[in-house]
Amino acid sequence: MTAVTEDQVQAAGQSAKSASRPFSAFERMVAWRYLRSRRKEAFISVIAGFSFIGIMLGVATLIIVMAVMNGFRTELISRILGINGHMIVQPIDGPLNNYADLATRFSGVKGVTMAIPLIEGQVLAQGVGDSSTGALVRGIRADDLGKMKSVSEQIKSGDLVGFAAGTGVAIGSRMAEKLGIQVGGSITLTSATGDVTLPLVKAYTVSAIYEIGMWEYDSTIIFMPLEEAQQVFNAEGLAQSIEIFVEHPDAVDELRQPIEDAAGRQIFISDWRDRNQTFFATIEVQRNVMFMILTLIVLVAALNIISGLIMLVKDKGSDIAILRTMGATSGSVMRIFFMTGAAIGTAGTVAGVLLGVVVCLNIEAIRQFFSWISGTTIFSPELYFLNQLPADMDAAETMLVIVMALSLSFLATIVPAWRASRLDPVQALRYE
Repeated sequence: MTAVTEDQVQAAGQSAKSASRPFSAFERMVAWRYLRSRRKEAFISVIAGFSFIGIMLGVATLIIVMAVMNGFRTELISRILGINGHMIVQPIDGPLNNYADLATRFSGVKGVTMAIPLIEGQVLAQGVGDSSTGALVRGIRADDLGKMKSVSEQIKSGDLVGFAAGTGVAIGSRMAEKLGIQVGGSITLTSATGDVTLPLVKAYTVSAIYEIGMWEYDSTIIFMPLEEAQQVFNAEGLAQSIEIFVEHPDAVDELRQPIEDAAGRQIFISDWRDRNQTFFATIEVQRNVMFMILTLIVLVAALNIISGLIMLVKDKGSDIAILRTMGATSGSVMRIFFMTGAAIGTAGTVAGVLLGVVVCLNIEAIRQFFSWISGTTIFSPELYFLNQLPADMDAAETMLVIVMALSLSFLATIVPAWRASRLDPVQALRYE
């Protein structure tokens, strides 16, 4: 940070007398000169550099982490709601034997996009050799599976022709990989709900392999024609539940009464929030905690601005004395040092935003690069559910991070700038 020469100060002082408005060209010039370092002031410059880097990394980290957590939440909700109904209807007054009629009635309710009768049950799935895994069979009508875009439009190989004919099943790509099964191959299912004394063991042809992109679904769910599932689970002519998909998932409460009226019988209704309340609540808590923790990075960097400015004020004692003698007011001196510190915070914030945006736009490529470098799978889909690392930047959250970083930076400059403005010429000379 270069000292202001006496000739420059004299010339600037004449301008200062006539330029009393805040943040004038004179004040900006002096503040800019203090930001430029010289060899004898290298230590102060190093502190300013660390402050800049700290704010930049803090802002970038906040933006990246919040974007990734938003991406996780968005992707999980879209995938969970894409394969599961927004509302689940189950009977109270007896078995659900009129499921076809009820599904038609529910589909006619305004705001409902489709209603799907289902049967679910746990089975043991066996593939090539001794490979086996636990699986969840979902019995569904062929037309309904075709309407479920999250599955029907994500067929990796094969098609749903065999499924529609009632002779095939659809399995996830992860399950197919684990069991060594390809389209046209055979998968053997063992169900404990078969005969009273013996489990049901039956082989099915795999007609389609889908890939939703969520590990849990791609590795565990088997879609089976509804009539076949009824036989497997000893529920001929029955369904366990009817899953209802709506236009606006956040407005399911408004549809409860119309659904109950359309049912014409006693039913129990639960929605996607009830079934995933703990899961999404955990994500929200983690998101808030991470924001508070990472904000401390920016706070520490802002504290470095305080120490750097205090040292700058002490180093520039004679300059302050000359400025005051030449007519600069205490407010002018305060604004000069305020702009010096604020410039560091503003530059760090801008650089952090740019870095955060670049990383968020290339987050998956960066993940793959570091996985290649380390030889390990970073953010394994087995642990984090998703095959790719998502990043969803929210404009309001990004603006909040920017405002927070700038506020901390500006607040950090007030005390040192105020101390500089309180020095009279005589005391300022003693700082030297």
